[in-house]
Amino acid sequence: MDLDWLTGEVRKLAEETGRYLIAERNSFDGTRVEQKAAHDYVSYVDKASERRIVDRLRELLPEAGFIAEEGTGTLQDEKYCWVVDPLDGTSNYIHDNAPYCVSIALRSREEVLLGVVYECTRNELFWAHKDSKAFLNGREIHVSGMSTLEHAFIELGFPYKAEQYRPFALKLIEELYGHVGGLRLMGAAAAELCYIAAGRFEARIEAFIGPWDIAAGHIILKQAGGLMTDFSGNPDCLNAREVFASNGNIHDELLNVIRKYKVLQENG
Repeated sequence: MDLDWLTGEVRKLAEETGRYLIAERNSFDGTRVEQKAAHDYVSYVDKASERRIVDRLRELLPEAGFIAEEGTGTLQDEKYCWVVDPLDGTSNYIHDNAPYCVSIALRSREEVLLGVVYECTRNELFWAHKDSKAFLNGREIHVSGMSTLEHAFIELGFPYKAEQYRPFALKLIEELYGHVGGLRLMGAAAAELCYIAAGRFEARIEAFIGPWDIAAGHIILKQAGGLMTDFSGNPDCLNAREVFASNGNIHDELLNVIRKYKVLQENG
């Protein structure tokens, strides 16, 4: 498999899809938004975007299956699998807020092989594959060298399962707020993993997350020198429902904080 060529084709697809999202945002019909669960929304744009992506990916690699957020395509026991989020940050998109992005990854049964994320509002294309560096708009990127939690800039994710996650989230905020460099809540996991890869943040924490949210960002972060585990520190977290990503330098220190309150989230 020529990962360099395939990544190039996926990059073009992600940019094309991103331009479609931007164009649709200019005439967005808010009455055509559905609620999948409490405060968890999907729009006609998500669904149309996913169909466009899946159709093109089938042409690129017919033997691959699919895991896509809105359910297009299927996964049986294929050797390869595309993991697709056609619009990560749907709530941001609905409210004409940043960021929102297209996220596409290819994985084998063992590992992610390539990842591409196009962040629409900043016209930023992130990508990496297993034999490459990580890139942003053609420029090589690396995680930050920050090694102290006191000055770390940290992203949090607040999942839709509020009742289960609230006790953990409140303790996490209590522990970190005023004791780290800053906390931010941005609402688009795929883009945020890339922001860590580019050195803009040092960490991101969230549970109840889907594989389409993290697959592409995972390999981009990894190739940029970062680290992603579950809340117990297990690096085999691609199918986990909880994800802690960092620049690697503050991982152990912040993981100790997460572990301290993890039981609250489990028992919530």
